[in-house]
Amino acid sequence: MTIAAGIKSLAVTLPETVRTNAYYSERYPDRVAALAEKSLGKLWSNAPAGEGPKDAFSIEMARYLDDPFRGTVERRVVRPGETARSLEKSAAERALGALGMTANDVDLMIVSSFQPDQIGVGNASFLARDLGMKRPAWNLESACSGSVVGLHTACGLVSAGQYERILVVASCTYSRNADDADSVSWFLGDGAGAFVVGREENGHGLLGMHTLPTTETCDTFYYAMMGDPSAPPRMVMQCTPSSGKVLAETAEPHLVKCAEGAARAAGVRLADVDFMICNTPTAWFSAFAARALGIDPKRTISTFPRTGNIGCALMPANLHAAASTQKIKKGDLVLVYSVGSVSTASAAVVRWGDVALGPAVW
Repeated sequence: MTIAAGIKSLAVTLPETVRTNAYYSERYPDRVAALAEKSLGKLWSNAPAGEGPKDAFSIEMARYLDDPFRGTVERRVVRPGETARSLEKSAAERALGALGMTANDVDLMIVSSFQPDQIGVGNASFLARDLGMKRPAWNLESACSGSVVGLHTACGLVSAGQYERILVVASCTYSRNADDADSVSWFLGDGAGAFVVGREENGHGLLGMHTLPTTETCDTFYYAMMGDPSAPPRMVMQCTPSSGKVLAETAEPHLVKCAEGAARAAGVRLADVDFMICNTPTAWFSAFAARALGIDPKRTISTFPRTGNIGCALMPANLHAAASTQKIKKGDLVLVYSVGSVSTASAAVVRWGDVALGPAVW
């Protein structure tokens, strides 16, 4: 008999440093005014010159094109000396504390750090050391889909009876790998989320999942080592001229295939979904997803205006925001979706159970 498994607690940690749009307007007034060469307009634009948007992604994006910050109001960024691991430790302790547990009360920890604090290996062992943990700790990386793939992995292991409780931690620290002068960086932020996966009552927890490779996006985003005579070299995220076109063209097919596949695996219809949680790498992503799937946009949520794009921490951030404001409650059927460039697109259908929440972060 398969064991039902799902999220038992959920927490989020965001850096205390808030960077508003004024930060960029004061430093790069000409760039803000002109949306210079590497602007977001060029990154995301998909419609041919002179034509209006036709696909769901471009339709929802259109209302943000006059905003140089594309819907971002503020973003949280790590301060000097703050690390991905310090965010992860805080989120992990909050998720464990919500259940009255410590790190050694779980049987396994899965960590998705994008990017980790050191070159070569992920943060898992270092985080286990920071937490005083004597249990196994694994690294898992799937770019912006890390937390959803982590949910899939943890639920599978619990359902198989191999582990009782698994702590999943996901962090993103984009600001460390972004060039302030490049407008692509203006919608990036930092954050971490964590959740404990354990046994659920029958009919609750993870009901179905569907995942696709996003191989079409290979080479769209990449990291390059940048040198500065006055500072140590660092990895900086960059994009190609075709990135926007590829992302816009693949957004809807990936979403629809994953969502329909997860619903089918769960034995439900998309019309049965009570609420949708998706990672929101843009301000319009939740509205786009609702339009593409025929879901009432009131049954979605987006923390993007307050966080910007925080990668694999977006799913737990949006899920925590929905649960803490009682937009989702026990028994609700929740569709969870994430897409990551050069990684995976993944959807899950979850019957929400009794989930202990960490403290509010807004």
